[in-house]
Amino acid sequence: MKAYVLIKARGGTAGQIVHHLRRMAEVQEAHVTFGPFDVVALVHSPDTARLGRLLVEAIQPIPGVEETLTCLAVED
Repeated sequence: MKAYVLIKARGGTAGQIVHHLRRMAEVQEAHVTFGPFDVVALVHSPDTARLGRLLVEAIQPIPGVEETLTCLAVED
């Protein structure tokens, strides 16, 4: 399963968040963005349970992460 994780970051921390994300095996891509969200990450996970654990245990605790929004990709 593929998901896009949109992250709002505390001012000045987006680059550090991307650095942390890129070190995670499940994260295929991570980028600083402009707009309502500061960072976007493309994440691969075998199931929703593991995706949830990744978000709660690894992504949300990264210093500077204020909010996340997860969008599951729907494949044809």
